[in-house]
Amino acid sequence: MQTVVSQTSPPKKSILYDPKVRGVFYQVLLVAIVGYLFWIAATNAIENLQRAKIASGFGFLNNTAGFDISQTLIQFSAAGSDYGDAFVVGLLNTLIVSAIGIFFTTILGFLIGIARLSRNWMVAKVAMVYVETLRNIPLLVQLLFWYIAVLGPLPQPRNSIEMGAGFFLNSRGLFMARPVYTADAWAIPAALVIGLVGSFIYRRWAKAQQERTGRQSPVGLVTLGLVLGLPILTWIVLAIMGANPISFELPRKGTFNLTGGMQILPEFVALLLGLTTYTAAFIAEVVRAGILAVSKGQTEAAGSLGLKPGQTLRLVVIPQAMRVIIPPLTSQYLNLTKNSSLAVAIGYPDLVQVFMGTVLNQTGQAIEVVVITMGVYLTISLVTSALMNIYNRRVAIVER
Repeated sequence: MQTVVSQTSPPKKSILYDPKVRGVFYQVLLVAIVGYLFWIAATNAIENLQRAKIASGFGFLNNTAGFDISQTLIQFSAAGSDYGDAFVVGLLNTLIVSAIGIFFTTILGFLIGIARLSRNWMVAKVAMVYVETLRNIPLLVQLLFWYIAVLGPLPQPRNSIEMGAGFFLNSRGLFMARPVYTADAWAIPAALVIGLVGSFIYRRWAKAQQERTGRQSPVGLVTLGLVLGLPILTWIVLAIMGANPISFELPRKGTFNLTGGMQILPEFVALLLGLTTYTAAFIAEVVRAGILAVSKGQTEAAGSLGLKPGQTLRLVVIPQAMRVIIPPLTSQYLNLTKNSSLAVAIGYPDLVQVFMGTVLNQTGQAIEVVVITMGVYLTISLVTSALMNIYNRRVAIVER
């Protein structure tokens, strides 16, 4: 007689045993708890403000400022501008010193990082002393050094140092010619845009031609000619036609002060010098590490092809090192932007000094001012990180 063995399926496990489901559940629970804590904190803060009869909200941004700012990139006056305008002025001042600082600190950092690997003993040791000295001195001390010890002893305006070509240097800053634009000045930025687009198209064409035929094109010279030459040529043509698009107002030396022209504050110069030299010391180490990460065989292979040391560094080593350099370089850019808030120590009117300083003291609305300031720095950091990540993906090695 045959025995029939019944096959039963294994018991079905509950959905709660699924690791993915549990992971999602715990994450949702954590977000809910954090949101509840934030809601409690916001509710308590609003109740305390109402109990203390302190106004809340962002309506204060429309109130008249009542104070002047030493450096403004937009029209600003104590009687005709509000706190919102003061916020914009502080934000623009922060952005301009950060952008210029990033530009110069990148150049200086790359030069010093390459110099640290130089075969010349003196060059390598000077670069090493620079890095080990500046990165171990607090940035605030360096800012005070540039502002007090270097720029402080400059002469008074009546004894300004004449540097020629309309440049004057004194304790109130650097005075130079101020450009005055006419109605035809739009043609010059238009020529610049055309030059940038043309250089981009030419670079793509040159790359395609090199991949197809192996011949290199003078990309650098053509780009320089389009980006710089085209606007200059446009300016010359307009001047010949009698429509001078740009004229310059030169500063004039008076009895007690200089009038006319454009002034660069010593606070701006001190902040820019401090941020640039300090951050460049860290970028130099990042660049040195990136270059050392490239295999020595790459240099030997480039030498066997007849490339000179400069060409090897520019065409072989640096492009491969960028995949190592970019991530920590992004962190240094973010540090420079956030470190610009130390400008309050030397009186430069950045976002912290104007908005979290003067505006906060006059309005007393600490929560709103602090939240706006934190949001601005967070936004700047996220945008900078996003742009650097896009570039990092372009230079990264593609796995095959």
